[in-house]
Amino acid sequence: MMGQQQPMSVNEQIIRPLVGFASTVALFLVPMITMRLFAEEKRTGTIELLLTSPVNDMEIILGKWLGAMLLYLCVLGMSMLNFAMLFLWGKPDLKPVLIAYLGLILQGGVLLAVGEFISTTTRNQIIAGGVTFFVCLLLWLLSWFTAFDSGATASVVSYLSIVTHFENFGKGVLDLKDCVFYISMIFFALFITGRSLESLRWRA
Repeated sequence: MMGQQQPMSVNEQIIRPLVGFASTVALFLVPMITMRLFAEEKRTGTIELLLTSPVNDMEIILGKWLGAMLLYLCVLGMSMLNFAMLFLWGKPDLKPVLIAYLGLILQGGVLLAVGEFISTTTRNQIIAGGVTFFVCLLLWLLSWFTAFDSGATASVVSYLSIVTHFENFGKGVLDLKDCVFYISMIFFALFITGRSLESLRWRA
């Protein structure tokens, strides 16, 4: 019986806190990754060269987003060392860990897409980073609305929080609606980034 209870104990007491910490770190990591994506191009004037290149807007946006995702995944991969040591010493359930990391990847994808959009709106990378941090923090805090109001409005606002949809991932539960939410948010953020870049092209 004790052997059957150990995986649950490890998942609850060690894995979930580690995943939660990694999710929190993303709040500070994402602004640093995205603040230069377009703001630096605008500051140095190379944005005009980029916009007049034969590459279309969506290819530019996806290229920068995928590059940001690759850097994010490299940093996220370092946290796997903790789990590697955990698997050497104990016998935690692998499935919740994989699901939790899927949640971290999807959540990071949303925040990076939002940060990329914000980077297109200013030529100052410090402003881009600060605004990105504020917006990412807001997307976190939206889940707190239900603590003050249980009405329909609070439920809708809470639904828009990235934390609300990460809870199941953190528990090792894969829910399709949470995946759809994150993917939809990524597409929406990349879409408005495209519109913002299009306006820059017209002004250029």
